[in-house]
Amino acid sequence: MDSPIFFHPIPVERVWGGRRFESLPGKKLPPSVPVGELWEIVDRAEAQSTVAGGALDGMPLHDLWSMRRAEVFGHAYIPHPSQRFPLLVKLLDASEKLSVQVHPPGHRAAELGGEPKTEVWYFLESAPGASVYAGLKKGTTRAQFESLLASGGVESALHEIPVHTGESLFIPSGRLHAIGGGNLIVEIQQNSDTTYRVFDWNRHGLDGKPRALHIPESMASIDFADFEPPAQPASEPLIADCPLFHVEKIRLPAPLDIRPRGRFAIAVPLDSPVVCGGIEIPRGRFFLVPASSTQPAVSPSGATAELLVATLPA
Repeated sequence: MDSPIFFHPIPVERVWGGRRFESLPGKKLPPSVPVGELWEIVDRAEAQSTVAGGALDGMPLHDLWSMRRAEVFGHAYIPHPSQRFPLLVKLLDASEKLSVQVHPPGHRAAELGGEPKTEVWYFLESAPGASVYAGLKKGTTRAQFESLLASGGVESALHEIPVHTGESLFIPSGRLHAIGGGNLIVEIQQNSDTTYRVFDWNRHGLDGKPRALHIPESMASIDFADFEPPAQPASEPLIADCPLFHVEKIRLPAPLDIRPRGRFAIAVPLDSPVVCGGIEIPRGRFFLVPASSTQPAVSPSGATAELLVATLPA
């Protein structure tokens, strides 16, 4: 447990995806398909991370969480209400804009047949002129939104936010949102895969047919009091701090133990390689520093490096 733990990313084909992940060191994609997501760390029945290399090679993340929790994640999480590792960590390549969507809030998710999902986006690379949509334009009412939905004019009610590399945006469940094209994003979220599409820009899916919409579920989930949230500036080190996850950006001028005391940390280099446990880790590769490691320090490979670091609240 003195070495960082790596996992095999799981590529996910999406109609809005592209091939930008290939610009990151070591990312291998299936040929000739648009890949929109790399599920870097996931513990779900339908998608399971496995350890890449080291003494635990091939072990599923679920086994680490269920059988080696104290050693890998920390005694603070014994017991824990989640039977699966509670975070899902992704990279997103939005070559084209995503659907307008919403995730159900906790108090409505079960009755709608889904799981609640709160997430945060960190803009690893944003092309000039890139934007996202989050929340509604100030003053938009539910009745106005329904009317625009019926007429195909939903875009006029959405709050568009220009975004730049290094900025971030918190997306609580219930917040209407869509990612615009030209964004490469680190997404850290609740372990959930429930998304309700309310509008898809009249686009067809990979099968040539219009993608399914979830209008009743979306209308039951949207927070119609959520107006014009701002993006967080690149200078802000605290990316997200909520009951579900804690994410911060750390500048490394020297070796540092990035873990909270007695707990694990998940990290990804943002700009240049780092070294942990004698292993050089390139930009864009996620790694987990175990709670029990006695050699946890992460060092810049060069003069300095920047890391995104995530963990669970104690």
